[in-house]
Amino acid sequence: MFETKKKIKERLIESFGKVKKDSFYFESIEKYFRNKNHTGAFQILSDKTCNDLDFNELFMFVDRTTSKVGQQFLYDTLRTIPPNGDKLVKQEKLIEQITKDSNLRLELQIHLDKLTRESTYFITTLFQDEYIKKPKWFFVIPVLSLTSLLSLSFLLFIPQVFFVLLVVMIINLGIHYWNKQYLHEYIGTIPQLLTLNRVAEELLKHNILKKISLDLPESITIINKIRHRMSFFRLEAKFQSDLGVFFWSFMELIKALFLLEPLILFGVLKQLDLKRKEIENVFSFVGYVDSLISIASLRQGLNLFCLPELNDKSKVFEAIEMYHPLIVDCVPNSIHCSGKSILLTGSNMSGKTSFIRTIGLNTITGLTINTCFARHFSISRLKIYSAIRLSDDLMNDKSYYFEEVLTIKEMIEKSEIPGSNLFLLDEIFKGTNTIERISAGRSVLSYLNNESNIVFVSTHDIELADLLRDNYKLYHFSEQVDNKTVDFDFKLKEGKLKNRNAIRILEINGYPMQIITEAIDLSKKLDKIYDINKID
Repeated sequence: MFETKKKIKERLIESFGKVKKDSFYFESIEKYFRNKNHTGAFQILSDKTCNDLDFNELFMFVDRTTSKVGQQFLYDTLRTIPPNGDKLVKQEKLIEQITKDSNLRLELQIHLDKLTRESTYFITTLFQDEYIKKPKWFFVIPVLSLTSLLSLSFLLFIPQVFFVLLVVMIINLGIHYWNKQYLHEYIGTIPQLLTLNRVAEELLKHNILKKISLDLPESITIINKIRHRMSFFRLEAKFQSDLGVFFWSFMELIKALFLLEPLILFGVLKQLDLKRKEIENVFSFVGYVDSLISIASLRQGLNLFCLPELNDKSKVFEAIEMYHPLIVDCVPNSIHCSGKSILLTGSNMSGKTSFIRTIGLNTITGLTINTCFARHFSISRLKIYSAIRLSDDLMNDKSYYFEEVLTIKEMIEKSEIPGSNLFLLDEIFKGTNTIERISAGRSVLSYLNNESNIVFVSTHDIELADLLRDNYKLYHFSEQVDNKTVDFDFKLKEGKLKNRNAIRILEINGYPMQIITEAIDLSKKLDKIYDINKID
């Protein structure tokens, strides 16, 4: 649907600071990230960690980009932890100017709004994917094109040439429609490259953006050298969508007669293949500008956020009034650890797993977009690994426990490599029996907790907390149980959980008294058997 410039302005002004209502097609959004060369990155977040931390839901909340290019660039940014924070100072200055100058921001967004078509997602194929190859017999196409031209020229003087023209025309029609399968791959993408290049030119007119990429003007100029040849694809797309059937049929006849489509298509692809670096440079510039506006919009819509403080101490972590951005009315919590890791105890639904995810998400956004959902957040640059959302892999005949074993083994291997890591674990080894779970859990958590790693782990096993109290700082979540209800306050508290309410909750929910009594008696006997203080 066509929008007037006034309507576009109103829409962009209204949307600033708000969550998008768009549909998210992650297969397309991820294209740039999946095919990008990430050499030099500090860490690329794995699919498993993203799944554990509900990354896609986080992205849908964080993404306030205007263009598809910006969306793809922002997705890559959030999944790629950079080796240092050198760009952050310049980035923050730009975000500050974009936030303060609403007219500047709106002008930039109006240009970016030209890159919202679905076909824009496929610009990345022009610098990341292999192009289609010319067939070995391609050399006959220029010959046939020239033969058509000469036959048409001599037709008035030598009528017999008509039969030559007719034969050539039949051959050319076959080649013309054979080529359609290849033309279809680029008919939407190449016009979007033209738009991208034009948008980059417009953005570059603003002085504050010129220092982002000093070689960008040269990249734009190089792409513009084949602008006229690429314009053919824009014309072709227009024929198929807007113009009448008669005119379209006439143009099809002309293109088939002289084999214009294959000649132009493979000619343009040959030129573009030599300009991959320049196309990616323009793509990255436009995507980066859009991502900065997105970050500004995100912060505008938050009641509380902070810029992270990156410290050089590998085992220091501090967060004040930290919250999970996807949980409505999330209860903020504060935590501090220095020289130790963190072990959380608490019952189901008390908030342990959500808190661990909160740690992970804030670490990711802090290290990638320099934004944390907290009043204060301080951490070192570290790699993030998780074991939270595990399940049986029935297709590969793997049990839950075996899946957990493999995941934690990977963490152990990562911990042996020099560098700092953040390990996030929820209910370690819950796929096995109590005695072995506690024994293996203590050994693994002690091993992971070396001088450069921070471990956040939750457990139902209070005994495990006693065994690790020297190397882990203990916190817990608890609930209030009265005669008929169970209330969770979701507040993080220091120390281990002291009250056990699982059996009491069964009683509240109407379990037979015989079950309750028997369970209480048995739990007292088991407490004596598993008295962990006797082990030390």
